[in-house]
Amino acid sequence: MSHSNFSELLERNAAFAASGVQEDVPAIPFIPFKQVYLITCIDPRVEPAAVLGARLGEAIVARNIGGRVTPALIHDLAWVVHLHANKTPDADWFEIAVMHHTDCGSALLADDELRHGFLGRGGYDDEELRALAVLDPYRSVHEDVERLRAAPELSPGIEHINIGGYAYDLETGVVTTVIEPGAPGA
Repeated sequence: MSHSNFSELLERNAAFAASGVQEDVPAIPFIPFKQVYLITCIDPRVEPAAVLGARLGEAIVARNIGGRVTPALIHDLAWVVHLHANKTPDADWFEIAVMHHTDCGSALLADDELRHGFLGRGGYDDEELRALAVLDPYRSVHEDVERLRAAPELSPGIEHINIGGYAYDLETGVVTTVIEPGAPGA
């Protein structure tokens, strides 16, 4: 039998399952306990449970390269907004938190040679890939918050949602508020 890097995580899962923690989760899956929809990077150094102390059921967490607001992310979020508006119209609306971080690997998308080599795989647009690079999280988080606020796919519903922007500094461990949470047009 070959060794699996996942084996130790499965052992930890057995302890988790035995603890009963999974029994305390939101009754409605798209309304987490803390009413937060967090968009952040896949970087393992930006694990929301560790960085923010997020516990099971407290937040919806969407993770992708750079924590960027992409068309796919907007479609996922649009579905959640639609569910909320149609299945739980009287419930409080959640808050969207966009969190980028320093020393993001997505910055490598700004390397023309590396990116152009990747483009050979097909199905990717050079300009769109380059735009995903997080070179300055304090700047890119502004772009993504504005992209969410302007996304027609999120209407109706987005006018009820506070959207904030944050930057996580890997060196200090501190998350800084870059854009105070607020509803579009507020």
